[in-house]
Amino acid sequence: MKLLLFDQNLSPRLINLLAEIYPASAHVDGIGLPTARDREVWDYARQHNYIVVTKNVDFSELSLLLGFPPKVI
Repeated sequence: MKLLLFDQNLSPRLINLLAEIYPASAHVDGIGLPTARDREVWDYARQHNYIVVTKNVDFSELSLLLGFPPKVI
């Protein structure tokens, strides 16, 4: 099962909208990381097998720098 982790720049409502397809997804607000730095979100996603969903280009740079997991959309 794919787990999506939605970044701060995306609506938490996406969790409910995609619940049938991605039932165990989360938003950074819901996991206690509402103001976390990108690297903290990255590390959390890596440790918990999430795919990061974001509009932030910094995650693409982290992906190039650190490799994956996590994947970034």
